[in-house]
Amino acid sequence: MNMTTSFASGALVLGAAGLLAWKTFNTNTWHNPNPGMASFHNLSATTLEGDDFDFNQLKGKRVLIVNTASRCGYTPQYKPLEQLHDMYEDQGLVILGFPCNQFGMQEPGSSSDIREFCSRNYGVSFQMMSKVKVKGDDQHPVYAWLTQKALNGAGDHKVRWNFHKFLVDGKGQLVAALGSGADPLGDEITAFAAGE
Repeated sequence: MNMTTSFASGALVLGAAGLLAWKTFNTNTWHNPNPGMASFHNLSATTLEGDDFDFNQLKGKRVLIVNTASRCGYTPQYKPLEQLHDMYEDQGLVILGFPCNQFGMQEPGSSSDIREFCSRNYGVSFQMMSKVKVKGDDQHPVYAWLTQKALNGAGDHKVRWNFHKFLVDGKGQLVAALGSGADPLGDEITAFAAGE
């Protein structure tokens, strides 16, 4: 194999890897809202502080759910997520952050570590939950609903990395599954946040 062939082969491999990475982090799926087979508003979770959080209180609210991590290349998204929260909370938007350590072991801390990190570095005031598993045998029920068409009525989805986003409308219907690269302040998410 000569140098030119070797370089071309390497470029092809890197190109394919780049395309795969782009698809993993930027694949967005939008749905026409359909009633789920199981009710989103019957779900619950535990906050970082250990309190029960009943999703029944989310009726009539637009919800953005995101799996978070403190040591990820996407961690700076905490800042635009907090900006989104500040801009649209009074218009019915709720952001729920679910820390997860399943991707690159990038969220190893305890609940208190996570709270301190989010507050100190990004001033996070939107609702953060206790650490969960978003895939696999111990998948949290919220993520089972978000990723399984049999439950959400809209579509099957895979959470491929940290900061994958799901949008749920005020009726508890799954509207979108957005890859990690989706900008929290992009036009599509801000339109959803504003109820447009």
